[in-house]
Amino acid sequence: MANQGSDRRAVLRMLAKAAAASQFPGFSRWVFGQQHEHTGNVAPPPRAPNYQPSYFSAFEYRTIDILTGLIIPPDESPGAQEAGVSEFIDFLAAHGEEEIRQPMRDGLKWLDATAKKDDGASFAVLSNKQQTEILKTVAYRDGAAQGDSEGQAFFRLIRRYTVMGYYTSRAGLTALDYPGLQFYTESPSCPHAGDPEHRRLPPPRV
Repeated sequence: MANQGSDRRAVLRMLAKAAAASQFPGFSRWVFGQQHEHTGNVAPPPRAPNYQPSYFSAFEYRTIDILTGLIIPPDESPGAQEAGVSEFIDFLAAHGEEEIRQPMRDGLKWLDATAKKDDGASFAVLSNKQQTEILKTVAYRDGAAQGDSEGQAFFRLIRRYTVMGYYTSRAGLTALDYPGLQFYTESPSCPHAGDPEHRRLPPPRV
C-alpha cells in the first residue's frame, strides 16, 4: 500500500509538470493530452513552426530527439519523436528540473564518448542500427557490460522522461485510447435500459 501512495504521488507530480508545460507557446509538436480544444469560430493559439531549445545546445537537443524516437518508436501510432517529447524534456530542464539538467548533459557526453570509441563518430550521426546496439548495452541488466553503471543510469533517466512526456501528450493518450479525450455532445445513456436494477432509480424529472 505504501508503494501505491508513492506511485500515486509520482503520477500527480508528472501530471502537474505536464499541465504547467502545456501553457508554453513555444512547442511545435508536443501537446498536452488534456489540453482544451478550441471549437466553433474560436481560433486555436498559434504554434511555433520550429521549437527552439532553451536549455540544451542544438546538438544535445538533436541527440535527445533521436533517443526518444528509439525508446518509443512509431507503429500504428506516432512515436515519441513525432509527439515532440524532446521539446517537453528541454522545457523541463530550462524551467528548473534539476534531475535532468546536469545528469542529462553528462549522460549525453557519455553517449557520444561511447559512440566515438565503438563506431568512430558521434551518436547522432550513426546509423539507426548502430545507435540501437549502443543502447542495448545499457538498456538491459543482463546485456550491460561491467562498469557501464553511468550509461545505465543515463538510460533510465532518458527513458523515464520519454515515457512521462509521451503519455501525457495527446499522441500518447490517443495511442492508449484514453477515454478522457472523447468529446460527447450529450452524456451517453446507460446501454442496459432493460436491467431490473433500473426500477430502483427515481423517474427522470420533467
